[in-house]
Amino acid sequence: MKATVLIPAAGMGRRMGASVNKQYLDLAGKPILAHTLALFDQHPLIEHIYPILPADEIDYCQQQIIAPCGFSKVRKLVPGGAERQDSVHNGLRALAEDGLAQPERIILIHDGARPLFNPHLLPQLLEMIVAGGACIVGVPVKDTIKDVDDGVICHSPERQRLWQAQTPQGFRYQLLAEAFAQAAAEQFHGTDDASLLEHCEMPVAILQGDYRNIKVTTPEDLLVAAAFLDSPQEESA
Repeated sequence: MKATVLIPAAGMGRRMGASVNKQYLDLAGKPILAHTLALFDQHPLIEHIYPILPADEIDYCQQQIIAPCGFSKVRKLVPGGAERQDSVHNGLRALAEDGLAQPERIILIHDGARPLFNPHLLPQLLEMIVAGGACIVGVPVKDTIKDVDDGVICHSPERQRLWQAQTPQGFRYQLLAEAFAQAAAEQFHGTDDASLLEHCEMPVAILQGDYRNIKVTTPEDLLVAAAFLDSPQEESA
């Protein structure tokens, strides 16, 4: 039971306010993307890795990250699309081109800007995907959430039912491909990969992860990520 990982990293990262895309910013002496790739390249349950990047950054990534770090499981660098959903769809096409489109193949999708995922969760995540077809990592929300319209609170959802979605998000290849095909046919744009399956009324399980697994989006996130790297990582959430 091994998985293939798509790592979308084609976003421009405008909220970071840096002169380079956020995945190349330094975090504890290495680019953020290098930390993320290492999580999977070093794990025995991962078979292949497909980073998805802006087309004009593919050579740079190969020369500055993939080759120097010696990542052995990176099979191909895939050009991204206009939106994240388009980028992941390009990744699925790349898998098909490489003969990796078996219906039961486990596909994980993980944000390139999440360098702090706990890889000890991978065995349980893969087991849940095998059992049910789809599972994502997430954490219960800590704060009270408000539904707001034009600056006025409309509703306060029950916090006990609310979870914050993270990545990896994992699926059997056939289910994911079907969800992407239906989304394209109906011009549906989801907020994450799981939402495409939800749109098709396919069940998606959730595995509790941990709060360290942040997405580095702002300068403040970079400081938090550096602090987390300096503290011990628990083996399980």
